[in-house]
Amino acid sequence: MAPDTKRSSIRIAIAALFAMAAAPTPAATAAEVSVLSASAVKTVLSDIADAFRLETGHTVKLIFATAGEVEKRVIAGEATDVVVGTDVSTAKLASQGLLAADTRAIIARVGVGIGAREGAAKPDISSADALKRALLAAKSVTYPDPARGGASGIHFAKVIEQLGIAQPVRDKSVLGANPDFVCVAVAKGEVELCVHQISEILPVKGVTLVGPLPRDVQRVTTFAIALSAKPGAAEAGRAFVAFVTRPDLKAKFAAAGLDYRLD
Repeated sequence: MAPDTKRSSIRIAIAALFAMAAAPTPAATAAEVSVLSASAVKTVLSDIADAFRLETGHTVKLIFATAGEVEKRVIAGEATDVVVGTDVSTAKLASQGLLAADTRAIIARVGVGIGAREGAAKPDISSADALKRALLAAKSVTYPDPARGGASGIHFAKVIEQLGIAQPVRDKSVLGANPDFVCVAVAKGEVELCVHQISEILPVKGVTLVGPLPRDVQRVTTFAIALSAKPGAAEAGRAFVAFVTRPDLKAKFAAAGLDYRLD
């Protein structure tokens, strides 16, 4: 190679190296966003986190728990960038300075429903009286343990009290410690009926949604998202909150049973 050609090649190589060093790369700018969320939105939030990663390069670390546990963990000081909890809980946490109030937004509404094993006869739960008969006739029932803060478990405990069948239902109930596996027991044939938030019934293979609880004993839980008051990845966390609340994602929440309304 001629000296001039060699020197020119070296200059080009050096220039290329400087250009590569100066240009931002996804690895250099990407962040990991930690999200502590109520498990009711698990399926849809997992899908949205994947879409967010593909669009922005930021990864999302999702941690799920019952709505009650989410609130307790935030109050206890658990480090997280974003929180998804009930509207009541997130408003409370924002008022205590634990969440950034200006980022708080409603993202989902979910009702409580009944699930049965796929292929099994669906009991009539169209009215409070029909629900009462169905629960008394069932051989076994499972629902989230109210003591662990699951919204649907807490509500169902009140429903069976209201219907006057608390003791007979409790006697044949299996309390689910982990909200993710409550209806799995029905799919396995271990329990006849599961009571859970509709968004937690729909994704379970082998389980069919019988229907929502009747209007007069129904409870719709509203969920909100907000940035932590002290996020480790503030910019990426704020971007994730904005991404989740995009109008074009409303249909995705609705398809997952997260846009339930009584009217």
